[in-house]
Amino acid sequence: MSSGTARSDWRADLDAVDETLIDEFQSGFPVIERPFRIVGERLGVTESEALARVERLRERGVFRRFGAVLNPPVIGSSTLAAVAAPEDRFDEVADVVNGYRQVNHNYRRDHHWNMWFVVTAGSRERRDAILAEIEERTGLAVLNLPMLTDYYIDLEFPVVNDDRFARESLAETAVSATRISEAARGDLSRLEADVLVAIQDGLPLSATPYRDVAAEVDAPVEAVVETIEGLLADGCIKRIGCVVNHVVTGFDANCMVVWDVPDDELDDYGTAVGRLPYVTLCYHRPRRPEQDWPYNLFTMIHGREQAAVDAKLDELATEHLPFEHERLYSTETLKQTGARYDELVASAEADTEAADADAGEGAADSDDAEAPASDQDA
Repeated sequence: MSSGTARSDWRADLDAVDETLIDEFQSGFPVIERPFRIVGERLGVTESEALARVERLRERGVFRRFGAVLNPPVIGSSTLAAVAAPEDRFDEVADVVNGYRQVNHNYRRDHHWNMWFVVTAGSRERRDAILAEIEERTGLAVLNLPMLTDYYIDLEFPVVNDDRFARESLAETAVSATRISEAARGDLSRLEADVLVAIQDGLPLSATPYRDVAAEVDAPVEAVVETIEGLLADGCIKRIGCVVNHVVTGFDANCMVVWDVPDDELDDYGTAVGRLPYVTLCYHRPRRPEQDWPYNLFTMIHGREQAAVDAKLDELATEHLPFEHERLYSTETLKQTGARYDELVASAEADTEAADADAGEGAADSDDAEAPASDQDA
């Protein structure tokens, strides 16, 4: 199927209201008891019709889910890691890595370090213990690359268009360098923890989603609304809205590029590149020279056409980042689930007590939840 055919297929039968809902309600969804009343008013339809349209687009796969995009590095401790798995052991190693419920993304990439995965845990200690277990169980060194600075991470962009790559029609995006603490833990109030666990897979698709959450956590709806507003303000929740399925909408071409940028210029380059609208992810991770890993800046570009993505990468290298770099194309998705926030909000003591059980139990897990609830490393 051609790219153009795929685009026309997913947009078949959409009207102007649907298109506005898709592009303009990926964030900023009202945090009030009956949010679809406000959404309906903005769309020029009734509350019930606004809700029905979100349900229909979810059923069609245009939306992955309705709810919050959470921020693992703020809530707990996460890292991007890689191993160089021998081809004759690749599936065996993937089974070990995927067996941990704290591993929520895992991809094969076209590189010596050919298996890339994200580990998200309740504390740095638990995260690093999992990496050590993977090394012990596989006999392979793990490349541990925690995020140190977030220059720009946002997979919210308009899709009801013929753009060849994300935000093709925009001139600039707003950025700010945010340092990520390696000491992050799930230090939340009991209500905050309960709410995060309740909404980790999405908000209920009802006229009163926050009241439904309140009933689940046995708290007043006013307290739940206040808690969610606080989690948004603190950065634990990045946004609330309709989470678009980029693959369904044609954005299935992407590439992770790693760059060797002089350390004393990293913030300047990271901030400047993060402003480029076609750069969807831009962040600082550590070099690991002892493992022959000299790179400290990571970028990603999402697009509908691989040739268009490659052209933007060429532009990035020649006009904005004139440094040594490597392009790591994803060739297979090995695991893609949402981070489990019942793990993240657990106390460090509970994490430690569960550590021995995780490896054995995780190997038997068959968690096949929908795509991730965070933007990180998607």
